Amino acid sequence: MSKKQELIKEMLEMQKHFTEYEQQNGVDPTEYYLAPEGHPLHGYHKKYRDVAMQLVDIAHEEKGSHR
Repeated sequence: MSKKQELIKEMLEMQKHFTEYEQQNGVDPTEYYLAPEGHPLHGYHKKYRDVAMQLVDIAHEEKGSHR
């Protein structure tokens, strides 16, 4: 599996877990951005952003462009 495919798979898994959590518990913006350590959403938005930016970098590399 390519790095790009691995990252997409990771993002889809993260989205699935987030959606399940949200449907069961609801999500407040503060909880999303500032969840305390040990909370299921702790660090979620930063990790998701980091994975997404890795995909952006790969896409630019594939097209020979830059951001």
